[in-house]
Amino acid sequence: MAAIVLSGLTATTVASAAPAKSPEFTPEPIQWGECDNPRLVQAGAKCGFLEVPLDYAKPDGEKIKLAVSRVTHKSPDSEYQGPMLVNPGGPGGSGLIYSVFGDFVPDGGGDSYDWIGFDPRGVGASQPSLSCIPDYDGYNRPYFVPVTPALERTWLTRSENYADACGENGGKLLDHMTTVESANDMESIRKALGAEQINYYGFSYGTYLGQVYGTLFPDRFRRVVFDGNVNPKRVWYKANLDQDIAFDRNIKVYFDWIATYDNVYHLGTTGRQVEALFYQKQAELRREPAGGKIGPDEWTDIFLQAAYYVYGWEDIANAFAGYVHDGDWQTLVELFGTPPFDDNGHAVYLAVSCTDTQWPSNWNKWRVDNWLTHLRAPFETWGNVWFNAPCVFWPAAAEKPVRVDGRGVDSALLINETLDSATPYSGAIEVRKLFPNSVLVEGVGGTTHSGSLSGVQCTDSIITEYLKTGALPERKPGNGSDVQCEPVPQPVPTAAADKRAASVPSADPRAELAVAVPR
Repeated sequence: MAAIVLSGLTATTVASAAPAKSPEFTPEPIQWGECDNPRLVQAGAKCGFLEVPLDYAKPDGEKIKLAVSRVTHKSPDSEYQGPMLVNPGGPGGSGLIYSVFGDFVPDGGGDSYDWIGFDPRGVGASQPSLSCIPDYDGYNRPYFVPVTPALERTWLTRSENYADACGENGGKLLDHMTTVESANDMESIRKALGAEQINYYGFSYGTYLGQVYGTLFPDRFRRVVFDGNVNPKRVWYKANLDQDIAFDRNIKVYFDWIATYDNVYHLGTTGRQVEALFYQKQAELRREPAGGKIGPDEWTDIFLQAAYYVYGWEDIANAFAGYVHDGDWQTLVELFGTPPFDDNGHAVYLAVSCTDTQWPSNWNKWRVDNWLTHLRAPFETWGNVWFNAPCVFWPAAAEKPVRVDGRGVDSALLINETLDSATPYSGAIEVRKLFPNSVLVEGVGGTTHSGSLSGVQCTDSIITEYLKTGALPERKPGNGSDVQCEPVPQPVPTAAADKRAASVPSADPRAELAVAVPR
């Protein structure tokens, strides 16, 4: 998701033009050919590029190319239900691989669709692809928490340098990276496919992209699944303050889980003990990074995944225990990632979120809001700030956010776990209000973000039935969920003699698709 940026240092101008769809552009059909990705080849996918305007206000002007993939329907043509576009989130997540996603729907529920994966503008294989400073999020960054004025100045300078690099490398593209423009790109894909309507499956930020598309082109939406719902009334500064509180809550849930299995990990018998050990090691890493690579920021980033999902809980706990008991920093490096680093996801994330809406322009507001939040939620608050701080200096003008209105969308299936930290549950309730023909499925008590089609029979059977027949559960009165399902379950560690050995995880079956993690 998006989050936190502003300054009295450099205020970004708000563009006066209201977001608008652009129906006058007619794209050429996609010329399908062979794919480069082995997984797509294995699935029998075809790949191609779609030319779209850089600026939809100038449909005959400069063009960019979107990378698109397609796996055609497996059902008889008489049962064909049209194209299903998928967006994995971010913004900045590569979606090209997601044309294989129909295979993840149980009982052949995806067989009657053409599944369409695509890299949004600026992402991945689309041309041009945005990169600013590839190793910006790599090793040995300054400590996230600006406990001295010098640290704050260092991070602000770092953020300004990143924004400047994006301006140099992105050029005119940076002026045309809003969610509205990606929604217009989706409409161009629909036209290029020759479809009267599209179906859509959006995760995380992908739900916001779908909300905007459904506002601009409501009659073009057929069946719609939103998993991990962005609150459109909180984009984007307020959304990250919401996230910070939720991340801190969920990392405590994770530490409680580790404590439950103290016989495996030996890191503490209570969540508070485990949490204290986490911060103790973080403080030690400030003085001396593990292996010269894993400092306090990298340490936090590794554990952040546990606040997003239950997937990988065992791997992180094993790495935690291995480092504490045996000094094993190599496993931490494996979890964090190794060079060469790639900032395409971060760059696009900023290019979209910095221009979707104006961020606060007074750095003192940032400082006050985030120190107050940090006092309540120290785990991720300042990491989130600096992830977004290049928006303070962003060289492209901000637009006005779309006033989301889903009344024209005939049906939508919304999914959210109660304790989702990246897209808090209150956002799902808001989207349910704005889409009066929607139904909300709640994963009660769960902490996993965008975890549908992960093997939870209650949730997955509803998705399957909806995709097969269009039938939704009954919408209930009031402002709550319509169906309550169990969440993606917390893993039970295998009784490993070697605590660092690879255990049988509660793994995300979609891991092979490299599901994008929104910030």
